[in-house]
Amino acid sequence: MEYPTSIGLDLNIFTDTETATGSAFPLALGTNVFGWTVGAPTALEILDVFAADGGRVIDTADVYSAWLPGNSGGESEAIIGRWLARPGNRDRVLVSTKVGQHPDAPGLTRDSIRRGVEASLTRLRTDRIDLYFAHYDDDETPLEETVGALSELVDEGKIRYPAASNYTGARLRQALAIADRDGLHPFRAIQSAYNLVRRDDYERDVAPIVDHFGLAVLPHSALASGFLTGKYRNGVDDGESPRGGRALSYLTPENVATVDVVMEIAERHGVVPGAVAIKWLASRDGVIGALSSARSTLQLEGLLAASSLDLSAQELGALTAISEPPAA
Repeated sequence: MEYPTSIGLDLNIFTDTETATGSAFPLALGTNVFGWTVGAPTALEILDVFAADGGRVIDTADVYSAWLPGNSGGESEAIIGRWLARPGNRDRVLVSTKVGQHPDAPGLTRDSIRRGVEASLTRLRTDRIDLYFAHYDDDETPLEETVGALSELVDEGKIRYPAASNYTGARLRQALAIADRDGLHPFRAIQSAYNLVRRDDYERDVAPIVDHFGLAVLPHSALASGFLTGKYRNGVDDGESPRGGRALSYLTPENVATVDVVMEIAERHGVVPGAVAIKWLASRDGVIGALSSARSTLQLEGLLAASSLDLSAQELGALTAISEPPAA
């Protein structure tokens, strides 16, 4: 099968227009906590602070947060929709959402995708979605059907760019080849779990596809469920975060050594460790924003320090070296 050499994406849409830096804003705001551990009043304040600081990408999914008793899914989108409806807000940001996991639109069939996008547009109170991700690969639906359905939405103006989340390199490459063969709009961006203590899967499997085809990258799990903030390095779950147990799964001597370097650099610059971890991710090829959520404006402001953080080549190199995955 023939593969395109590059599909490209107008990366200028991700640049920090407020400060005119000409580079992508390092933090992309994850909102899976909206409607879950963060109520609407605080969520709206978080969105205000993020956009005021020059943040560009707001990421959600139609399923957030269906897992909470009493929720049905779409709660995060609905909160964001309230914010987007305020005068001037829609054109300040890029909206990223996902399809395939909502109870009313499961999987990636054409029918599910079309039902999903209409529901998301309604909840978000917008006429278009900038980045529309297939949330998880659906191996029961032909890739041709999924790629074709997303391409139709581009032609109809309902989405700007189709994208893929949590796809393997092989399936991502196959989807790009289908789009090229059939003259369809291809995936333009990828979301993968990627951070300083979880590099191996992305760098070995997905990064070669990203580099070859010129895809944009929004790494999720940027702070490893909070492990890279340093508060779990002693093996204690503070009980404050629903992800504490997941963070402790990263607890190895090698990963603690990585966190030590993160914390040393953070102390040197007077920022929180999370800002250092985000800045390292933002320095990686193709990354247009490292995804992280915040449960308060204070927590968000700590992460936003990544936008003005200037890490030296030596510091970036030290972070890369200490976190280098073992050879295959």
